[in-house]
Amino acid sequence: MPLSAVIVDDEQLARDELAYLLKDVGDINVVAQGKNGVEAVNLIREHNPDLVFLDVQMPGLDGFGVIKKLLDRKVPLPKIVFATAFDQYAVKAFEVNAVDYLLKPFDKKRVLQSVQKARAKLESSATSSDKLETLVRMLESQKPQTSKILIK
Repeated sequence: MPLSAVIVDDEQLARDELAYLLKDVGDINVVAQGKNGVEAVNLIREHNPDLVFLDVQMPGLDGFGVIKKLLDRKVPLPKIVFATAFDQYAVKAFEVNAVDYLLKPFDKKRVLQSVQKARAKLESSATSSDKLETLVRMLESQKPQTSKILIK
């Protein structure tokens, strides 16, 4: 099943390059692109993508600010791959559970690895949800049945 993706970067060339590389990966559908953090929040809310390639440093609201704003608004977080020219944010990116961290200029092989990591995390979280749902159903079926007896 193809993954839906949103690309957000304040540099048009970076967005274009990433979109081009993702076309070559196949089974990924870039549903929207944005140029700043505010657009990122709106696009994620509107499209509910599986995956977001998010620049860290953008004017106004940065990539980490986007995540905070989504959490504050209780928007389900997609899988996030941070894409930036600066490696100094890598540790912080993984602290917020980013799937991966891509350095610019982008490398086709690394982009493919990021997509594969995201796909694996999506599949494992879907499996976990299925297991949890099955467990809840089993527990509900084992609840003691209470009966009412009518006494006249």
